[in-house]
Amino acid sequence: MTYRDNHENGAQFDPSPTLRIHDDDHDGDYVKLSSSPQQEEENASPPSTFAGVPVWYLVKLSVTCICLGIVGFFVFKWLGPPFIQKVIIPLLNWETETFSPPVLAALMFASVALFPVFFLPSSPTMWMAGMSFGYVVAYLIIVSGVAIGVSLPFFIGSFFHRRIEAWLEKYPKRAAVLRAAGGGDLFHQFKAVALIRISPFPYILYNYCAVATKVQYWPYLLGSLLGMQFDIITSIYTGILIRAIAAVQRENTLSSAAPQISMSVVGFSMLVGSMIFFAVYAKRQLRELRIDDQRLLG
Repeated sequence: MTYRDNHENGAQFDPSPTLRIHDDDHDGDYVKLSSSPQQEEENASPPSTFAGVPVWYLVKLSVTCICLGIVGFFVFKWLGPPFIQKVIIPLLNWETETFSPPVLAALMFASVALFPVFFLPSSPTMWMAGMSFGYVVAYLIIVSGVAIGVSLPFFIGSFFHRRIEAWLEKYPKRAAVLRAAGGGDLFHQFKAVALIRISPFPYILYNYCAVATKVQYWPYLLGSLLGMQFDIITSIYTGILIRAIAAVQRENTLSSAAPQISMSVVGFSMLVGSMIFFAVYAKRQLRELRIDDQRLLG
């Protein structure tokens, strides 16, 4: 029995540390004892995934959400009633006594439409819309305001196109993701914009940065409206839940309304968990989209 290294006799170079044993008892065959680490890694089974997201990540995310929910319950139990009594109920009384419903709806529409132009968050206004008008009317006010709120920065940003591109050069990884939305056909742009809106990328910044990615307006608008549905529905649900709890506090009917409020809290938690899941999924899809674009360019 003899030993043979894989570099002998002019063999083609193999970077893997392979050792072969020559067995004289079995027709002189060489037996390979080891394989390269790269081959072992390739042969390893891939991790289990669900919708492209590793299962272990979903388990960790679920445990985190449960822990945050427990902490949030105790915080709300001790701090929620004073906050509702001193802030929410007086605010609701003030707005109903000061503004008529049409005027209040116009003010909320204007704030949702104009706040993003000045880099101001519009989520509190969305909460107020849910508290004041309920599901349907609040949804119509917010969606119409969002359509204006994402369009104005898009057109204003066209006047500062070069400055925005220079600013994006400072963040090449995020810029590569955003520029991936500007390539391909209209459906590709629509899909990429929707994924960006679902992902954790800042909503207000993308309103201005989108113009530097050469994405067209209609895919940008429709993709933004689709990708922001989770944020809109969650904001409305938050406002309605706050109003329901405030009504219970005002009328001192906590014991009778506890089951309904508990179901609302559970539904809200499921909605937030779904939003987090799709945000993680969208982030991974954007990463794959960026890699595909880099391969095409390379």
